[in-house]
Amino acid sequence: MLNDSDFNKVEGGVGLKPFSQAHRIVVLFLPPLEMAILVFGLASNIINISVFLKTGVKDNVTTLLLSLSMSDVTYLILMTPAVSTIIIYYRAPGWPWPFEHRITSNLFHWPAMAVYNFSSFISLFLGLVRCACVAMPLHFKSVFTKSRTVTIVVILFFTSVSLHLPVLTVFNIDLRYEPSTNSTFAYLGFTNRLPTMVKVNDYLNRIIIPWISFVFMIACAIVLSLKLFQSSRLRSSHRNTSKPSPNAALTGNKMDEKKMTNKDIHVVQSVLLVCTIFICSQLVYVISSTVRLIYPEYDHGGRLENLYFIASYVSRTFTVLNSSVNIFVYYNFNSKYRAGFRAMFCIGIKNRNKPF
Repeated sequence: MLNDSDFNKVEGGVGLKPFSQAHRIVVLFLPPLEMAILVFGLASNIINISVFLKTGVKDNVTTLLLSLSMSDVTYLILMTPAVSTIIIYYRAPGWPWPFEHRITSNLFHWPAMAVYNFSSFISLFLGLVRCACVAMPLHFKSVFTKSRTVTIVVILFFTSVSLHLPVLTVFNIDLRYEPSTNSTFAYLGFTNRLPTMVKVNDYLNRIIIPWISFVFMIACAIVLSLKLFQSSRLRSSHRNTSKPSPNAALTGNKMDEKKMTNKDIHVVQSVLLVCTIFICSQLVYVISSTVRLIYPEYDHGGRLENLYFIASYVSRTFTVLNSSVNIFVYYNFNSKYRAGFRAMFCIGIKNRNKPF
């Protein structure tokens, strides 16, 4: 979230606190990069949604990937006003704002964070689903049905919104008369509960939930990596087996039960990449939030507030990036998605229509 101290830092506070010059560089150059990533992310997620709907949502993994793309595109839409405000404020200081700039920079921030948490929950559930698939393949389809997956996604959405209710309900838009311009000026107002609700949000949504998600996603990534390694070893040993034995048939059957198909491997690889991207994008956020909790100077108004602002900008850039790059994972590791993508853009149509 942005506040007046953040906006005034470049104009009046440079040189007063550590990392002032670094903060100035970051706010001038990082938001335009964010905007470029954001525009790409909007386009890529719209493509993802179109491809998934075109190819059909028939299984739980596709249901989760479609839900993730819809959540990501919503997050990017809500972040657009905040990023645009920062760019205008620092790149065009004389811009005549018809309303208080915090309306566009802050008002959409909390709904965006609620939606991003929803994306995080979907990624977590996706990792859990694939871990369950490789751990209990015989019971997987009966446990994780499409209807149950849809129900869980709806529950995750309302859970994410509920977790952010403390801060979603304290802001409002107020009007005041400006005699100098003889006009009404809109500004961002808030209730007296704001400090308490922000503190609750800091502990709940910036410390507890992110760390639980972070650790859980690392565990999923480890399990999936071990399964891929195990499958690779089984395939290698199966190829290198040359001498038959009395128990060869029984051994071969057991190996086939444990060995994943190429389709399974690609699905696990894609989910593993999604988990890895999530882990990398959350790293700065969870570390910065934890340091902010235990070291008061690393916060708004503290001696190291410039460093905190820098980390916040970097963290937000990673979250925008995290919501934008899944298209590469889907295209490279999901054959069904790739076929739908190529068909939608007529890639390879001419080659397929040529006679043999």
